Amino acid sequence: MSTAVLAEAVPVILLLGVLAFAVLRPRGLPEAVAAVPAAALAVALGTVTPHQAWEQTRTLLPVVAFLALVLVLAHLCAREGLFEAVGAAVARRCGGSPSRLLAGVFAMACAVTAVLSLDATVVLLTPVVLATASRAGARARPHVYATAHLANSASLLLPVSNLTNLLAFTASGLSFTRFAALMALPWLAAIAVEYVVFRRFFRADLTEPAAVGHAPTPTPTPDHEPRPAPAVPRFTVVVVALTLAGFALSSPVGLDPAWAALGGVLVLGGRALARRQVGPRELVGAASPLFCLFVLALGVVVQAVMAGAPATGLGRLLPQGDSLPALLGVAAVAAVLANAVNNLPAVLALLPLAAPAGPGQVLAVLIGVNLGPNLTYVGSLATLLWRRILHRYGVEAELGRFTRLGLLTVPATVVASTVALWGALHLVGA
Repeated sequence: MSTAVLAEAVPVILLLGVLAFAVLRPRGLPEAVAAVPAAALAVALGTVTPHQAWEQTRTLLPVVAFLALVLVLAHLCAREGLFEAVGAAVARRCGGSPSRLLAGVFAMACAVTAVLSLDATVVLLTPVVLATASRAGARARPHVYATAHLANSASLLLPVSNLTNLLAFTASGLSFTRFAALMALPWLAAIAVEYVVFRRFFRADLTEPAAVGHAPTPTPTPDHEPRPAPAVPRFTVVVVALTLAGFALSSPVGLDPAWAALGGVLVLGGRALARRQVGPRELVGAASPLFCLFVLALGVVVQAVMAGAPATGLGRLLPQGDSLPALLGVAAVAAVLANAVNNLPAVLALLPLAAPAGPGQVLAVLIGVNLGPNLTYVGSLATLLWRRILHRYGVEAELGRFTRLGLLTVPATVVASTVALWGALHLVGA
């Protein structure tokens, strides 16, 4: 093997090793355990220079800091009981109808994903949905599958909805409100397709009562009376609403939206600390520092990969321009790559290639990497985490069912959202 071939093969091997470790997570070790040494090795072997590694890290740092703040904000909302209160309200309003419950879960998951990120939907909302289905006497399966799909599909709307969105937002040069305006139609299109497919795919679960033991409801005892429905924490809702408004208003005045997220965290976090509801260590843990470190290290590894032939090959695959066929081609390439190597490396690899062509191609990449992972477990780290959460609650996530559902939703959502993006680009303008 020639030196040139070896130099190109080593970063690819490192990337595949990091991704395999992230999927398997032996002994529950964090992803950074593999990513940080891989990044260091890439620098040591000269496949990426220290300057390139630092520039990539410096570019990603504001995005990762923003992600950490949003994760803390979502954790504080959960601590205040926001998700439980909304879940209880949805269960009350469904009136015992599994179909209405599915609509309520869709609305709840879409709102949480858009405003508090897909991680909040997967980690914090999924257990609430399980409890909500149990409270309503409905089968849990369609509703928990909805949290997995909507964590990806409903994350198209705002820059804060997904780490991939934050990266695309930075690369696009758009303001917060312009990004949201362009992605509103693609977001609605993806959700509409998901809902239609879910209603048909899970029609048996939505028309039959819950199987005995499938979604157990705790039986009250004299020593353990059922708790009253939790009240919506109004102070928390107001803070989240003001934080979201801060996101929208920060870009026009030249401020980073992270300042609005920091404000929300300081208000809710300071209140929780004063009441001794949380401790400093818990807040630091909620920011997922090891996952943030993983993202930074993964960025360096991807930078090493893209320094060689793969960048040229991917560049040839991406169609030029923002015509509808070109945008469909870009979204398709992004979706395939996300399922091949996970959506985070895919977006890190594709954004530098798409950004020179303008916001249209950047947002088409985002559609592919956000919607594509609903086809396979490995397409998104959020989906892998969703599986682990279901396993913890004794619910089986069947590979065959997940794949069949993905085959029905992914091509349809990618096409519908890309067509909607093309329309938005002409209506709103980039």
